Amino acid sequence: MIHPTAIIDDKAKIANNVDVGAFSVIGPNVEIDENTKIHSHVNITGYTKIGKKNEIFPFASIGTPPQDLKYKGEKNSIVIGDNNKFREYTNVNPGTEQGGGITKIGNSNLFMVYCHVAHDCIIQNNIVLANNVQVGGHVTIENNAIVGGSCAIHQFSRIGENAMIGGMTGVLSDVIPYGLSLGNRNSLSGLNLIGLRRAGVSNNDIKIMQKAYETIFENSEFRKNVDNLNSELKENNYVQKIINFINADKKRPISIPATIKWLVYFLVTEIYLN
Repeated sequence: MIHPTAIIDDKAKIANNVDVGAFSVIGPNVEIDENTKIHSHVNITGYTKIGKKNEIFPFASIGTPPQDLKYKGEKNSIVIGDNNKFREYTNVNPGTEQGGGITKIGNSNLFMVYCHVAHDCIIQNNIVLANNVQVGGHVTIENNAIVGGSCAIHQFSRIGENAMIGGMTGVLSDVIPYGLSLGNRNSLSGLNLIGLRRAGVSNNDIKIMQKAYETIFENSEFRKNVDNLNSELKENNYVQKIINFINADKKRPISIPATIKWLVYFLVTEIYLN
């Protein structure tokens, strides 16, 4: 149902069974696919394409110009997949010319209240951004990651799949897949053991990942340590994802353990796995 007070440009492409609530505004270059629900007081503009079965709550804003001083009004876009939820006051900006011109959001993600997704970000699938998470430009967040409330993610950062970021963390360096990272300026606090359990990863695989983690981060020469992993560790699929992540962009800083957290983590891990 389209509420009579909603303002929808005649050029917008709205599929069947889309609900648009009171006082929402939809611009001329917007496409919205079937069974998406737009609550009241939502603003969707720019070159924005939204898939099926999304839900966008009051006062969310999607498609307004990026907060980048280099932006000069280029026709850049946002592409959103299916089954996402954008809670109140969430803001998503389109890409910029310097970043490829597109912001991409996959499927089945939850953006809680006051989240901000800046220009040129790639948000994959099944991700949770808790309340007030601020994602800088050009950030990539991989499948099944969870980002705790009030985190700030620095531009160009990467967060690997199934990683967990603790609340109020400032993310300045990349977080490996399956990693647990937290702190005012993030350090690595081990593997995301609870997330691995929830994902159905076996105890044997977790122990192999743990051994690889210990080897990789036993000192500051972690990139060299990756190359020195034995074949048993390298052949594990989960370890391979960590290796590929670290080697994908050697110019990017990688989050590494703080010494005190490092010792505490291994004591807890031994208790958890035995």
